[in-house]
Amino acid sequence: MINMHFEKKLPSFELNINISLSNHILAIVGPSGAGKTTLLQCVAGLQNPTCGEITIGGKVVFSSAQQINLPARQRRIGYVFQNYDLFPHMTVERNILYGKQKKERSSNRSLAVGEVLEILKIEHLKARYPTEISGGEKQRVALARALMIEPELLLLDEPLSALDQDTRSELQQELLKVQDQWQIPFILVTHDIREAEILGNQIIKIDQGKQKAILKLSEKVR
Repeated sequence: MINMHFEKKLPSFELNINISLSNHILAIVGPSGAGKTTLLQCVAGLQNPTCGEITIGGKVVFSSAQQINLPARQRRIGYVFQNYDLFPHMTVERNILYGKQKKERSSNRSLAVGEVLEILKIEHLKARYPTEISGGEKQRVALARALMIEPELLLLDEPLSALDQDTRSELQQELLKVQDQWQIPFILVTHDIREAEILGNQIIKIDQGKQKAILKLSEKVR
């Protein structure tokens, strides 16, 4: 369970968030500059809320009242950026392994890179470099790198916006399969309400930092 109840003062408005979600996909929609990416970065530990509290799996990662603010590296959160942020001088396999934390796990089992390559159907790409693969393949590599840390929460910041429609539709289905298999919460930011309807079990609209509406969808057939 993820609970986010916080405020973040921005130059032109204040972001006010009050969200709870379990192991499903939350889609966040809204215009550019509405506060969507700021929300993700506050959850990830890349920005600090002005006040409030964020808990992930029952663990407090931020609390202004308790003066708790765990750094991003301690939050067990996977983050897939819009531009993928792959290292051009590293092979696909090395890019994916870069996401693997070296600290001890709470689990006795450590995820192998081969497992993630197989899940996302990119085993054949492991020796290639980012310049040698397509946009859809780069997206799969970025997702694989985020999953290698065995996250408790996955954040996706408009990860499909730069892809053509056919590739985008294919990867939407891949995301649904991965979430169904992984059984962890996903928070997806998108401008596309249709994409939000396809992927989200829950949709939240944000405009000028305010939650305008919450739409709970019936359980989808995966």
